[in-house]
Amino acid sequence: MSASKTPHPIGQHALPAQQIVQVAVPLPIRQKGPFAYDYIVPKGLRVTVGMIVEIPLGKRQIWGIVIADTPSGDVAADKLKEIISLADLPALSRSHLSFLSQVSDWTMAPFGMVMRMMLSTPKAHLPPPTCVINALGDADKMPSGKRTPKRERVLDFLAEGHAMSAADLAKETGTSQAVIKAMAEQGFLKKLTITKEANLAYQMPKQEAESYNLVELTPSQKDVSQGISAFLNKGFSAHLLDGVTGSGKTEVYFELVAKMMAEKKQLLILLPEIALTAAWQTRFEARFGQKPLIWHSSVSSAKRRKLWRACLAGEPVIVVGARSALFLPFSNLGLIIVDEEHEPSFKQEDMVIYHARDMAVMRAHIESLPIVMATATPSLESWVNAGQTPLSVKPARYHHWQLLHRVGESTLPDIQMIDLKKDRPSAGRWLSDPLLQAMSECLGADQQVLLFLNRRGYAPLSICEACGHKAKCNACDSWLVTHRLSASRQCHHCGYRQPLRNQCDSCGEKDQMRAYGPGVERLAEEVALLFPEARVAILSSDTAANPEVAAELIRAISDKEIDIVIGTQMAAKGHHFPHLTLVGVVDADFGLQGGDLRAAERTYQMLSQASGRAGRAAEKGVAYLQSYEPDNAVFHALSSGNRDAFLGLETQMRQAASMPPFGRLAAVILSGVDEGQVEAQAKLLASQRPQYKDVLIFGPTPAPIARIRGRYRMRFLIRAPRGVNLQEILSEWLDKQRIPSQIFMQIDIDPYSFM
Repeated sequence: MSASKTPHPIGQHALPAQQIVQVAVPLPIRQKGPFAYDYIVPKGLRVTVGMIVEIPLGKRQIWGIVIADTPSGDVAADKLKEIISLADLPALSRSHLSFLSQVSDWTMAPFGMVMRMMLSTPKAHLPPPTCVINALGDADKMPSGKRTPKRERVLDFLAEGHAMSAADLAKETGTSQAVIKAMAEQGFLKKLTITKEANLAYQMPKQEAESYNLVELTPSQKDVSQGISAFLNKGFSAHLLDGVTGSGKTEVYFELVAKMMAEKKQLLILLPEIALTAAWQTRFEARFGQKPLIWHSSVSSAKRRKLWRACLAGEPVIVVGARSALFLPFSNLGLIIVDEEHEPSFKQEDMVIYHARDMAVMRAHIESLPIVMATATPSLESWVNAGQTPLSVKPARYHHWQLLHRVGESTLPDIQMIDLKKDRPSAGRWLSDPLLQAMSECLGADQQVLLFLNRRGYAPLSICEACGHKAKCNACDSWLVTHRLSASRQCHHCGYRQPLRNQCDSCGEKDQMRAYGPGVERLAEEVALLFPEARVAILSSDTAANPEVAAELIRAISDKEIDIVIGTQMAAKGHHFPHLTLVGVVDADFGLQGGDLRAAERTYQMLSQASGRAGRAAEKGVAYLQSYEPDNAVFHALSSGNRDAFLGLETQMRQAASMPPFGRLAAVILSGVDEGQVEAQAKLLASQRPQYKDVLIFGPTPAPIARIRGRYRMRFLIRAPRGVNLQEILSEWLDKQRIPSQIFMQIDIDPYSFM
């Protein structure tokens, strides 16, 4: 990354001696606290903690962060190198540096890797680009003999207050750049150098927050909004906004947004899915008459750069984004909102492994501001922190606010179970007769249907009937999923894909590959045969690959241009489809498979959210759940509407097993391309495991998916009582280990995935 070698004159003044500072570098060096080198500050400059600086490191030039304005003394002063330049930016706040450091400490990821996430926006720390524009100069001094028609058009256009580049000006006035250049050289136009970067700050309306495009709140919504509002600008507080689907949680926290906007505070709103941001943005714009700023990986680098700088500059931006938005360098943050706080997609599983909801609570605490976590199906951790069971934390850590009823005339859907042992679908089909009958009645009443199946693609498994070979990924221990829409077989772990062909890779036989099991594409095929007149759409990450496409598909559903929606979990999250009255869950048992710690909790959350798409307007909704075990406690809770009883039972089971949130878990994962080397390193690590009372270290064992992206994986699982400092135990065990460079070690505190 290049930069001007002229230091930026921030804080420039004469110094009696050259300053030496410590600069943290974005390297994956594992130690407690930031890994930093000493550097000399060029004469005439004063560098303060939090400044982003360019430094020489070996043969490279990289960007680092000043974390101390005094030297460590590890290297003699005459051996030190000088800082190359300072970023054209204010210093990062002490609270933001503290946040990065505490994320590193909690996740046990190297500080340099956490810091790299924050600095990852391309060229954000370089001065904004500039351009030259032409404005009206000494036009009145132009002799009449030089006033040609073309020049007159230029002067008349600029007299209206315009200013632009020579190319744009020539285009607007029907002249040439040569005419513009000559007029500028003669002084009739003046050249101005400006930054090309627009100001991202909102033009705040002059009226008070209460006079934005108001929505009439219900008494319950008003009570909750006023209750949480009392905590604004009064330091840290955590709030669980717990409302049934369709109860208007978004409108409640929009009231809080309005108050922060009126005070020109920065806001951060985290959403679990990139594809949800476009629909959410439309709601925001309808409410406030302006758009929030979107942050996720699909946003252009130029927009990300401007937004990153605006956050650091303290501009009153409202950012809605995916989990990475949490690491933006806000300097005037007033409120954090985490929507759908229960969503597992808030957990990042690569590189720095962290849970964005938990780290958002940490950031709110460090920066002394409130955080609101909204959901219809609270995570057990948040439920316990809100003090809602006899086994919960006392006193409660979160304030608990409830919305028990839907807004307006809509009511919660009835939930009916279909026992697939009794109502088995026809051979090669996946929809039972009771569900098909309900679909026919719904479509006959001119209403919409959602069929929910959380499996992308056409079929999860393909087998050769000649030799029994299963289509498998070359780099992972997983089956290839057939995708007919893209004519490919894909690995959903590493992204590998191969063209869809009906020839066995093992025996070479043709026309013997058979698809087993349903995905949403196969379900759409069945629906097209059974309901040929219906307009069908698939809503999944394959068909809605970016926010714009997702927004258009969601609009089409909302506007009743689709009769039957076939969706994965993307269809279950936060959408308001006013004409949708029937939800059919094709495989309600799917999430209960595999013995995951959170399997029952996740299944309840997902099916509750999916069912909650039905009946969100005046028409009553119903959801049918197809299952081979309809007596499962999860389905009893759903059909009876007794969520709290289910959470209470789940709480008791976790407490009896000393599992989170009543115990602590961590995972250590070793991976490498050489299976024998990974196993040997895991055995060596096991031989040196520490012994602590009540702390159990299980493993090593091959991960359930033992190879991903060509790397073999071995896992340890550590369990400890709630009050144990698990990070300290892991540090004592792992810091003294010399892991070969070919082996990659990851630590997952509070694991959500056990794959």
